[in-house]
Amino acid sequence: MLLPVPFSIYYQSTDINGLLLSSGICLVLGIAGIFLLPKNPQEIRAKEGFAVVSLGWLTFALFGSLPYLLGGATSSITDAFFETMSGVTTTGATIFSNVEVLPHGVLFWRSLTHWFGGMGIIVLTVAVLPFLGIGGMQLFKAEVPGPVVDKLSPRIAETAKILWGVYLFFTVLQTILLMLGGMNLFDALCHSFGTMATGGFSTKNASVGAYSSAYIDYVITAFMIIAGTNFALLYWLLRGKVNTLFNNGEFRFYIIIIAVATIIIGIHLFFNHTGNVFDSLRYAVFQVVAIITTTGFGTADYEEWSASSQLILFGLMFVGGCAGSTGGGFKVIRVIILIKFISNELVRLIHPQAIVFVKFGNLSLDRKVLINVAGFFMIYVMIAVFGTILISFFGIDILTSMGAVAATLNNIGPGLGAVGPTENYAHLPDVVKWILSFLMMLGRLEIYTVIILLIPAYWRR
Repeated sequence: MLLPVPFSIYYQSTDINGLLLSSGICLVLGIAGIFLLPKNPQEIRAKEGFAVVSLGWLTFALFGSLPYLLGGATSSITDAFFETMSGVTTTGATIFSNVEVLPHGVLFWRSLTHWFGGMGIIVLTVAVLPFLGIGGMQLFKAEVPGPVVDKLSPRIAETAKILWGVYLFFTVLQTILLMLGGMNLFDALCHSFGTMATGGFSTKNASVGAYSSAYIDYVITAFMIIAGTNFALLYWLLRGKVNTLFNNGEFRFYIIIIAVATIIIGIHLFFNHTGNVFDSLRYAVFQVVAIITTTGFGTADYEEWSASSQLILFGLMFVGGCAGSTGGGFKVIRVIILIKFISNELVRLIHPQAIVFVKFGNLSLDRKVLINVAGFFMIYVMIAVFGTILISFFGIDILTSMGAVAATLNNIGPGLGAVGPTENYAHLPDVVKWILSFLMMLGRLEIYTVIILLIPAYWRR
């Protein structure tokens, strides 16, 4: 919380006392926790890992709300919590109708919550706090998105440090490129945080569209694609092993989805809106990438596009980025596995005696992985349907309810209807904001990590 203070001083913002007080409260409580609470020498098992991760994110959202409340951005605890949870889960849904009037310190904190949440608070903790090295894998598994976890080093702490190194490298690189495109340091940092975390918080009311710059659009598009890619692959790419990236089946399918969706929507935009090939592709690829990576930045109001284009974007909301990326959603690798699983089951019906395996690359997938993916899909669909019905009980129309649930469960931000790309979530009832905040955490921690805490068996010895 001290990191935004230099910007508060430089821009002479009114939020500096609120930031200092917020930081002081966290510091005092942190020190008190270290010295007053009993030490537990036992190893952190999977069971404790789920609790530490879920409660850790909840704690961050609670205390991360302080700068909004004490910095003068809002007086509503609900709105402050919603904005912080939206930030740390990299959702990008906002209750602010005019972000440009917010003090610069609070605005920087808002984007910074994206950056910390993008790679993960617990991954950060495992990387920098050696005393959590024991049991660190349990925390890592509970937080890293995807059905499988890529270890880049025998020591999980080293893996976490490598991932954070890659994350930092691309953040700095994007910041430099955006400044070369005319952004000042403040805006460049905030948009880089939002891009690499696939969050979507902007310092402008019109999001990235406010800059009306093809260069900035393409830079952010490129880095959104990078952020939606498995960071383990990015690490090998930086090590010079380019083939590792392009030989990966998930990455290839990810790029194919982006290309096909861009071409279809681009054709529509060419004939019905822009009449210019380059502008059509520019707006199409930006919005397609922003949605599939769950970043949520915008350069155009896609609700003005055709129904077919909106349906494609709505479908992409549920696909999400690659496993091991900062993107949300169902994840590309799960889509591939689910398609292959269904295909194999059809083969079994035709040839009951056949022995068939679900393969990913050259590997035959373990039955446990298939069951995990199928179970995740069922729970995912049930939560999306139940969430839509629940939200509609509070007088919200069905399009807005569907859009809000899809946007928060998949950590995207802008949805459909009254929470579309040119709208915000301020008008929703407080109870709906708390429900959507819960869906954000569910989506970011991939459902199982949170849901397991609600099962009575979890609490039995």
